[in-house]
Amino acid sequence: MRIFKRNPWTLLRGSFCLIFALALAIAAAPMSEAFAKSRKSSRVPPVAASIVVDMNTGHILYSQDPDTPRSPASLTKIMTLYILFGYLKAGKMTLDTELAVTPHAASQAPTKLGLKSGSTIRTSDAIKGIVTKSANDAAATIAENIAGTEDDFARLMTQTARTLGMKNTVFRNASGLPNPEQVTTARDMAILASHVIRDYPDYYAHFETRYFTYKGQKHRNHNRLLFGYQGTDGIKTGYTRASGFNLTASVKRGDKHLVAVVLGGKTGAQRDTATRTLLDKYFPESSTGKPKPLVAHARPPLPERKKPVFAMAAAAPKIALAPAEEGDRSDPADTSRSRPSLLGSPASTNPRVAGAYHVQVGAFTSQAEAENRLGKVQQRAIKLLEGHLPFTATFIKGDTEWYRARFAGFSQDDARSTCTALKKMSLDCAVMTAE
Repeated sequence: MRIFKRNPWTLLRGSFCLIFALALAIAAAPMSEAFAKSRKSSRVPPVAASIVVDMNTGHILYSQDPDTPRSPASLTKIMTLYILFGYLKAGKMTLDTELAVTPHAASQAPTKLGLKSGSTIRTSDAIKGIVTKSANDAAATIAENIAGTEDDFARLMTQTARTLGMKNTVFRNASGLPNPEQVTTARDMAILASHVIRDYPDYYAHFETRYFTYKGQKHRNHNRLLFGYQGTDGIKTGYTRASGFNLTASVKRGDKHLVAVVLGGKTGAQRDTATRTLLDKYFPESSTGKPKPLVAHARPPLPERKKPVFAMAAAAPKIALAPAEEGDRSDPADTSRSRPSLLGSPASTNPRVAGAYHVQVGAFTSQAEAENRLGKVQQRAIKLLEGHLPFTATFIKGDTEWYRARFAGFSQDDARSTCTALKKMSLDCAVMTAE
């Protein structure tokens, strides 16, 4: 039997190669993982429709179902303010003009400033209330003080949309509260945002308002991108059950300027992430230089202002719910005509919302946590809470926005007995007066 002897240098060289290969593999592992994470983080979360427009050229850098009809929710208020800005620029109104509040405007579903019928509000405060709180009562007040009734103002909104080239948008109210006939598209909302920015730059600056204090209550803008996403200068969020979570955002960095519209996010956080991801991805591809003029449209003359029609403006049913946005329920709440339950429970098909008391089951710093709590409590006490509307109400403490998880529509005695029963089920609760 023949034995072959190995050269020691050959063994050493083989060992060195093996060690070197292992070192490369180890070094490559975190790099590959980081690359995979980078690719994963650049993926756009799924939304119903979106578009990114380069404001310097007017070119569409990205679009997904840009012409699919969607409910605009509170993005509607961008058009409400666009029309108002036209009256301000024409000198037909001023920021100090006092707007009369009708029973119809005062009875709008939350979110709202709590305007009282027969009172007035300065135009500048109404604008800021819409920009920050997305106040439905302020939107209806503007509408009625321009056109006499909200229905007539909605016709003016649709007519204005057509003159701007918004081919697939129809408005039926000034706030974005649910109406199946009120529709828009991502493309149309990008067109509208572009015109607000270019046509009324001085008034557009209101969209950058981060906080607004009205009658001692501080309101935080629902647009979270204003609080940390570099270059954001507006413009508006929106939510209803039918729409999902919407956002139109304007971001400037140096000489670059993008407008992004995201419609139909599953949560506010997902919508915000989708918007940031799209903007991050397409800023490197955007242009610099002087903005290209927008396509000119022949605008009809602004109609003469009309006094609000108090007699004809029948008050809508009052709804004691306030699903406030940004963290993550937005702006208008569904009205009783549109099944207002945020949780879609069969118990809410005929909700009791008019009682003067609420049952609160927790307060959280995120909307998702508040809604999760509502769902859990409703599942465990479905018969006890039958017909009582689950909703969230927002308040600001310091610089933090909190979300109260509540059920509406109780008398004082009913609220107390319900809370006692919930506590026996080891569910924390408190009886609260409806704001």
